[in-house]
Amino acid sequence: MLPSEQKAIIEGLLFISETPLKAERIAAVLEIERAEAQRLLYELVADYQSAVRGFVLAEVAEGFQFRSRPEHAEWYRRLGRQRTFRFSRAALETLAIVAYRQPVTRPEIEYLRGVDSGGVLKTLLDKRLVRILGKREIPGRPLLYGTTREFLEFFNLRDLTGLPTLKEFSEIAPETLADATGTMGEAGIAEAGGGNE
Repeated sequence: MLPSEQKAIIEGLLFISETPLKAERIAAVLEIERAEAQRLLYELVADYQSAVRGFVLAEVAEGFQFRSRPEHAEWYRRLGRQRTFRFSRAALETLAIVAYRQPVTRPEIEYLRGVDSGGVLKTLLDKRLVRILGKREIPGRPLLYGTTREFLEFFNLRDLTGLPTLKEFSEIAPETLADATGTMGEAGIAEAGGGNE
């Protein structure tokens, strides 16, 4: 099979997939080596970056997915088809603690925040941004929380190494954090819940 045909098939696979596809999965479908699938994917990423199109091929959540161009977000909002989550300060604080300290227990989160975080954790679990990883082997066996692939997709991260450093994160203005929003749908990703926190 010619590389151009392989790339066309990969485009189709990415188009029909609701979640990011890993190179391993694409290699298995095409019956080629993972390295070859990875090479073809990076060629497609470069093709879409250089073309003047309304979408790009992005590497997110340890896979690849078509995403709309962020610089066109204003026009996508005018269409009114995206889902917007508005995060409260409590939700952002809790999500940041989970992201940077995972695996982390609810008592640890509450110690750092200084308030009960059960309701916020439930909301983040419902939105599939946080998941239960297991139980800590200490008295009481508290649940351990960590982020999900949906978290990576939502924040357009390839993996957790893409998180800003704690110094960069702390430089974000508190009023910006209090009013932070994340927009889903513009990038054509699967809805990870809904409603407002």
